[in-house]
Amino acid sequence: MPVAIVSDTCHYLPRELVSSNEIHEVSLYVHLADGTERESEITDYGAFYERLRTATDLPTTSQPSIGDFLAVYEPLLAEGNEIVSIHLAGGMSGTVGAAEQAREQLGRDAGRRVYVVDSATACGGEGLVLLAAAAAARAGGDGAAVSDRARRARAELKMWFAIDTLDYLRRGGRIGGAQAWLGSTLKIKPILTVESQITPIERVRTSRRAFERLLDLLRERARDGADAWMVQHIQAPSEAKELIARGRQIFDTDPVTFSEIGPVIGAHVGPGLLGVGAIPSSFLH
Repeated sequence: MPVAIVSDTCHYLPRELVSSNEIHEVSLYVHLADGTERESEITDYGAFYERLRTATDLPTTSQPSIGDFLAVYEPLLAEGNEIVSIHLAGGMSGTVGAAEQAREQLGRDAGRRVYVVDSATACGGEGLVLLAAAAAARAGGDGAAVSDRARRARAELKMWFAIDTLDYLRRGGRIGGAQAWLGSTLKIKPILTVESQITPIERVRTSRRAFERLLDLLRERARDGADAWMVQHIQAPSEAKELIARGRQIFDTDPVTFSEIGPVIGAHVGPGLLGVGAIPSSFLH
């Protein structure tokens, strides 16, 4: 029985990787002053972030509906597939909960063929977990084997991101464990990760120091044998390209994925983000 991979839109993998790995998506929503849009339909990220910089009230976001999930699940099940459905961290979004509710609505027989996985991460980390699952599906694994590969890849994943300011996380209510840093009088550049929710790692004083710390963290990954690496950014293409050039010197390979993070996550962290992460490449074969 073939296995279909389903995800939400918060991995931000390049479209060619989504297509070549046959990843089916269920979109989250962005609520703007002039209406609601599916994230999958927002293609001009530059225009979105320009609006974000000047917005008095930040856009809000919401998870897919149960019906959105069923609209993707039911045709795949009808074709005879099992489904492994991998989603944005449950500590950040109700998306994985909606997937579980949709599975329950399918009934016992069909629901048994749907494996829902909380990636406990987001963005590029979620993307690497998806690519590991897709590799297991291509190799002929059943739903149990593919979901197990996803969970094992997640256990080996480490990712970090540096942001310009905590203000967007504060205003959006998604600041998590970085709340303790808000009282600092220093102008800081936070380095964070996602372990089910936003988790603080360290504070540095300048953007350049944040950049160098991300490289230090990539070197740690290389020393640990985690050689499938990725870079993502928000409205920081030149810095991201420099990060890739320096990363190539560390790993002697190109990144597995490089892309810009879209509106659902971007609305909560703001422009200027740089993100890196890695897993062992053995998970992708």
